[in-house]
Formats: sequence, structure tokens, C-alpha cells
Amino acid sequence: MKPRHLIRSLAAMAATALVLAGCGGASNATSPAQPSGASPEPASGGGSSAVKISNFKFAPATLTVKPGARVTVTNGDSTAHTATADDGQSFDTGTLAPGASHAITVTKPGSYTYHCSIHPFMKGTIVVK
Repeated sequence: MKPRHLIRSLAAMAATALVLAGCGGASNATSPAQPSGASPEPASGGGSSAVKISNFKFAPATLTVKPGARVTVTNGDSTAHTATADDGQSFDTGTLAPGASHAITVTKPGSYTYHCSIHPFMKGTIVVK
């Protein structure tokens, strides 16, 4: 193999490794988010609650809030994530860089399932009642 071809091949492999590292690698790609085992966390009044993204999971996996509660989603991972309502309309944090937060408010009672649009195996639920 010519040195020029070897360098191109090594550069292509390095670029592929960087892309996979930024997405969390293949080891987590098929693992569904597991509930933390804790019961859903109710919010008091129209107050505020939090969802933390860590290890490619939303925690808590299910959050129960009152109508109008403010829910702050914080990305504690080393790669970008979103919290996007499955219905495509109720809420979307947009892309959250590592360490970034975004607040959402859901006012109508119901159960809102959501996912990370970058890593669709990440799933969560906000229950409003």
C-alpha cells in the first residue's frame, strides 16, 4: 500500500472513531432507557421540577407534575441531546449541548411521552394531573 493511501485510510478511520465517540459509541445504541426504580416525582402547585439527562437516560424516566409546572431539562452528558415530545407538538427543548438546560411547560392534563431525537432509544414520560 502506498504511503498516501495509508494516510488517507488512517484519517478515515480516525474520523469515524470521533463520530462514534460523539454519539456515545455502539455499546449504548440499542439499550433502552430503564426506569430508575423510584416512584414518579410529583411537583407541588404550579411549581417546577427537573429532568436530568445522564448516561443516555432521562431521570426520572417518569415525572408527574401539576398543570402549568415548569420542567427544566438539563443535559449532564458529554454529548448533545434533545427532549422532544413524541406527538411532535407539545414541547421540544431543541438541541442541548453538554451542561445546557431548557425549561418547558405543559398545561393540559395527560401523559406526554418524549424521546431524544438524536438518540431515539432514550425515552421518558411527563404525566400532567
